[in-house]
Amino acid sequence: QVQLVESGGGLVQPGGSLSLSCTTSARTFSSAAMGWFRQAPGKEREFVAAVSRTGDNINFSNSVKDRFTLSRQNAQNILYLQMYSLKPEDTAVYYCAAKVPAYGNRMVYLSESDYDFWGQGTQVTVSS
Repeated sequence: QVQLVESGGGLVQPGGSLSLSCTTSARTFSSAAMGWFRQAPGKEREFVAAVSRTGDNINFSNSVKDRFTLSRQNAQNILYLQMYSLKPEDTAVYYCAAKVPAYGNRMVYLSESDYDFWGQGTQVTVSS
């Protein structure tokens, strides 16, 4: 059974920063393209960012582009989402997702239905 474990959520003031991480087994991580999604109260889950298996192709949603960064440390099996200049509208439960196996080293997956495994989610609240 594949498990994805997220951490790093919390409460932050507008304009602040927060870093999320997601880890899984080495076997899963090495063959997976990874992504982050989020779901705000009363809204559908939406795409945030995705990275290819090798880490050299990254895609962001327009709402977070230029404010968030995404990286993967394949040697440690960790995916990072670093969030800057946070806004109240970034408040949501953030989910890590894995596409296993990724078809191609540089493929990124933007749709929720592309992903095979999901973490339990971590709450991010941006409020003063």
